[in-house]
Amino acid sequence: MSQSRIDPELRKEFDAAMRRTLKQRLDYSFIHTHKPVMDEAPWRSFETTAAYRKWCAENLPSWLGYA
Repeated sequence: MSQSRIDPELRKEFDAAMRRTLKQRLDYSFIHTHKPVMDEAPWRSFETTAAYRKWCAENLPSWLGYA
């Protein structure tokens, strides 16, 4: 694709991103989202996968995708 066909705004954003250090790019790429219930205990263990799935269905909000 020739540069004349690239949207100038997209090219500007790309050039700015390329000037960032690898550390900056990695820092910008990971966004921590607090997960209710999941993040409120240091660890959990379950005897079976079925027990884990049951706990998830009963305790986690559906938007986390564990139901």
